[in-house]
This record gives sequence, C-alpha cells and structure tokens, in this order.
Amino acid sequence: MLLDGTPLLGHRTGIGRYTAALAEELASTAGVDIRAVAFTIRGWRALRSVLPHGVRARGLPASARLVRACWLRGPFPPIELIAGPADVVHATNFVLPPAVRARGVLTLHDLAFLDAPEELSPSDRELPELVRRSARRAAAVCTPTAAVARVVAERLAVPEERIAVTPLGVDAAWFAARPPSDPLRRRLGLPREYVLFVGAGGPRKGLERLLRAHAAAPSLPPLVITGPGPSGADGRVLRTGYLSDVDLRSVVAGASVLAMPSRDEGFGLPVLEALACSVPVVCSDVPALREVGGGHAELVPVGDVDALADALVRAVEAPRSPEVLAARRSHAAEFTWRRCAQSTVDAYRRAVG
Repeated sequence: MLLDGTPLLGHRTGIGRYTAALAEELASTAGVDIRAVAFTIRGWRALRSVLPHGVRARGLPASARLVRACWLRGPFPPIELIAGPADVVHATNFVLPPAVRARGVLTLHDLAFLDAPEELSPSDRELPELVRRSARRAAAVCTPTAAVARVVAERLAVPEERIAVTPLGVDAAWFAARPPSDPLRRRLGLPREYVLFVGAGGPRKGLERLLRAHAAAPSLPPLVITGPGPSGADGRVLRTGYLSDVDLRSVVAGASVLAMPSRDEGFGLPVLEALACSVPVVCSDVPALREVGGGHAELVPVGDVDALADALVRAVEAPRSPEVLAARRSHAAEFTWRRCAQSTVDAYRRAVG
C-alpha cells in the first residue's frame, strides 16, 4: 500500500505524530507492505530517515501546487504515475490523489476549515474543494472520533458504511514521563508551577481566550505555551517554541493543568497525553473533546472566558487523590496506536473488498 508521508517532514504536528505512529505499527505489527510518498518536490528525501525500516520513499516530480491544480481539473496525474502501482493509497492528510486502480482511503481529522475558510493559508485556499473531491473518490474514510464521523456523513454526504472511526493512540513513553529536570527547567526558563497550552496559536485553538482567562485570574501560576513560533517571556506568559518529543513529555508531566480551549477539534491528542501523565485537563465542551476526555477532563463552554478562568483555578487547587490519578491514566491507556492501526487495516480491507 501507498501512504502519504508528507506530514512526517519538518516539525511534527498532531497529524505528523499520527502518521509516524501509524506507519510504525503498520510496518512492524500489522505486516503491511508500505511505500511512502511525500507530496513535495523539495526535501522529500528526508522521508528516508524518518520512516520505519524497509519502508521506501518517493517524492513528486513537480511542485505540489501544480499537481493539486491538476487534481482540481481532473483525475490526472494518477498516483500510480507518481509512485508506482498499489492496491491501496492512504491519504493521511486530507487530500486523496486520483488513481487508476488503487483503492483510496482518506483520513479526515476534522472539517473545521469548511466553516472558516478565511483562516486557511493562501497555499491551502483550494483545500475545501480538494477535500470534497477526495471524499467522493474514497472507498473508505477514516476519522479519529465518532464526532468527526457524524460531521463527515452530514457535510460531505459520505455514506456511514464507508466511514471507519480509527481513534488515535498514546505512546507508552507518556505513562513514564516525569516532570522537567532542573537542567531542562533552566534551559526553558520554566517556573515550578504552570498552566500549559500545547499547539499552534491559530484562531481555532482559542489561545487568545486562554490568555484573557489567565490574565483575569491572578492566582493562577504562569502560563507556558509550547508549539510553533518564537520563544520568549512576557510577564507571566512564557513561550518555549517547538519542543522535541522528549522535552514535550516532561513539560506536560510537570504542568499544574493543561488547557485546551479550542473552538473545534477532531480529536485533541494533548488531552489524552496529559491524562496519561495524570495531569488535570480543562478543555472546551465540543463533541470530540467530550468523547476523548471520557469524563476525565473539565469541560467549559466555548468562548466563555470567565468559565475557563474559574475552571483553571479549580483544577490547580483541587487535591490529587490516587484514585483520580489512576482513573486518568487508565482512561488514556485505552487508546493505543496498535488499536488505531488495526482499525485502519480493517478500513483497507473494506476498501479493497
């Protein structure tokens, strides 16, 4: 099968971590013969250093912008012309290329961009139409939650029997994560206690609302923001910039509370990773986060800054009983990458069959 490995290049976002973990499980435990393709003409050879052993890599013979423009006009070039024949092509990042014979499997992580296309970058302005076409040509559509599955069925008219829910997983290393060491604290400038935000700062993620809520509650410890962007400190707000996986696990494990005030989410992997570290979570009351949190995160109405501030204060001040800590970890342990891979292989079989 052919896997879109483009999200593996550069700094790993949530989609990159999903793609990496899925590729590893497919290659090592599911016994799937994988080739990976990067939809870029530049830098695709870096795939060879991040793929599981034995997985081959290919890149585009032309710019991604040109190829996408062609796919908007028709079914050329088919993926087989770029990467060779395959039984299944799995688009891990929203856009499924046309194919001559390969059966298409498409992962849709969320559809938030359909309601806010103005928030897309100029290079992604055609994404809504590309996704609609991808959903029509896909033999199977994978979604990370049942919440996204319902939206895909409603907004893209995909029959329910073609949709497979393939929940993401939590790496085992999260359950052994420990708070930052003194050298790491000094390197990042971390305080002993802090509220944590993990992710990009786009409008959908609600970072501006979190900043207002944090400023409105002086009793809260400083706010630490990790993710793409420059590092630096401004008053009680510290930005670390992008962190390695090892450093990120320590920073999450040392947090007083993790905040995820998103306007919309498809899964919310930081919620589960925080729970795996026994860290309390405060997040928006949206369908996917309700589903993933499983009753172990405190939910607040979307956009309610006062409610967010109050919930963060309660989370920081609440005693951490052994029973609560164990329940958080037990819930997170239900989500494994092996389960994700097995569900995905079932989707492959349905697509081919």
